[in-house]
Amino acid sequence: MKLRFLLIASGLVLMSGLVMNAAGNGAADVHAQAASACRGESCGAVLRGLLVFIDRKLHGLDSNGRSCADCHMPTDNFQLSPKNVEARFALLQFVRQFNPQFDDPLFRPIDADDFRTNGEHASDFSNLRQNALVRIEFPLPPKLKLVDRATGLASSEISVDVWRMVPTVNDVALTGPDGLNAWPREPNKTGGYQLDARVGTLQDQALGAFRGHAEIRDAVPQQLLDDVASFQRVLFSNPRVAALSAAIEAGATPLPDPDPPLTELEEQGKTVFVRACAQCHGGPSMTTAQPPIGRYHDIASQCPRPVDTQTPPRFVFAPCSPSLARNVRTYEITLVNGTTMRRTSSDPGRALLTGFVGGPAPQDDWQKLDVSGLRGISNTAPYFHNNSAATLEDVVDHYTELFKRIRINTAPAVPPVLSTNGIDFDRPFVPEERAALLAYLRKL
Repeated sequence: MKLRFLLIASGLVLMSGLVMNAAGNGAADVHAQAASACRGESCGAVLRGLLVFIDRKLHGLDSNGRSCADCHMPTDNFQLSPKNVEARFALLQFVRQFNPQFDDPLFRPIDADDFRTNGEHASDFSNLRQNALVRIEFPLPPKLKLVDRATGLASSEISVDVWRMVPTVNDVALTGPDGLNAWPREPNKTGGYQLDARVGTLQDQALGAFRGHAEIRDAVPQQLLDDVASFQRVLFSNPRVAALSAAIEAGATPLPDPDPPLTELEEQGKTVFVRACAQCHGGPSMTTAQPPIGRYHDIASQCPRPVDTQTPPRFVFAPCSPSLARNVRTYEITLVNGTTMRRTSSDPGRALLTGFVGGPAPQDDWQKLDVSGLRGISNTAPYFHNNSAATLEDVVDHYTELFKRIRINTAPAVPPVLSTNGIDFDRPFVPEERAALLAYLRKL
């Protein structure tokens, strides 16, 4: 109730601001001022979208009681963190001692670990509580089969559960398909929504959430989807990013710099970022890999992590926690020539969309995900698609090991991701630059 009140109050403040801005001006100016205050969206649509976002009882739609805000928590920067999930679960258990009917719709059987076996009676929320991961069900492509854990044989299952984090919806106006650096295969060759870019519009993303997480089976009105999209497009991590988005939309040049004033250390970190990170987190949105680097790639954040076979090891990734390692499955893959191979992962990424596995690692779809935006990341811990990095320090350390592994696997060649000139391994940051890079990341 408190959350609903705060969000409705925010909407009313927005609308009252429009009225005040329009006071004393001619009627012809009202529309222009409204568009400006609502970042080019219809203010009516934004307010309706806000109300839909927090509404657990959407009129005329039979759902499980979840609202968008139950998973994209406004008090958690519109994402979901393990800390807040566990706090909500503890509150649920405490209040139920006095009121057995008390409910928190975040905890629905559809996102329980035992949903496959217990259905509507499922009650094991370990992945949700420990990792803030939700269950995503994918139909298996014809060329991929799950290997049964008990028998070691290919199973007859036709779908698989993958556990992924709930990303923030801040700054979504900067993401989505951009027409740049196309990947060889659909869906959404030039980017999209969701961690694997499988959705092409915010409306389709909202519809997928209503179907998959709120379990709505009724026809969802198009205007409702459009309103949710309008509301999301006015959500930004800070006003500077909002100004950047508006400038991009208007086709302005040069684009404004969304960075705040930086200290000397932060400026040094920005220089490191441009050299070492922007080839993947590129462009104004920081979400577009720059050619010749592929649009989608694997950063080895899935489980199990790569392990070097040499002693002493030349790279050492932090191992996955037991709570994440339990999500690993082995897949039997039929190759183009009819032979089979097996690969193991907690998240095959876009391979679950295309079934294209077995080509050269940089070009197949195994474990490939989209490039995430970085603005506001100091407020959206934990990180990676499976929330496996607790801090930005963990993120930077992970990339240190990733760069080492890439160099080992590609030498003597010098791949673009590791070189500015095609000759030297000069892109990766060095230990002396770590503090500066972290300082800049915290200012994004």
